Amino acid sequence: MSHAAWGSVLFFLVAPGVMGGVVPWLLTAGYSDPAAPVSVTLGLVLVVVGVTVLVACFVQFVREGRGTPAPVAPTQELVVGGIYRWVRNPMYLAVGAIILGQAVAFGSGAVVAWLAVFAVAVVSFVLGYEQPTLQATYGESYDEYRRHVPGWYPRLTPWQGPGQGPASSR
Repeated sequence: MSHAAWGSVLFFLVAPGVMGGVVPWLLTAGYSDPAAPVSVTLGLVLVVVGVTVLVACFVQFVREGRGTPAPVAPTQELVVGGIYRWVRNPMYLAVGAIILGQAVAFGSGAVVAWLAVFAVAVVSFVLGYEQPTLQATYGESYDEYRRHVPGWYPRLTPWQGPGQGPASSR
């Protein structure tokens, strides 16, 4: 396994693992009091979708970007394939879905409050660090991507930017 893959696994456990797993677990007293079965089912669906999207994004970072999502070991290439063709920030949205799913499954106001704190922190990080860093690193290619792909809500059709046409294997 490559250094990027190992770094991504480590970062997965540290960042989304803590934000989307450990903190909600602590806030729900170890998942000790689930809500009604319908709520648990809906919450579980949100968690499974979130984890699936998150894993797909991490794989995309290793394969396409040849790096990790961690700011200390960034990608060598701008990641614009896969789920990133629909929305620029799918990892943050996926972790948000994981947190929301747990809030629903356990009927937890504390986890909803954690989701709000997480959202404010993420938006602040994206606006204050991530976007300026990506623009400085990738220049016009990031600007073009940013013009065509929304940050927080998915496009209805995938962006067909550079390397993203029908003949692309991504």
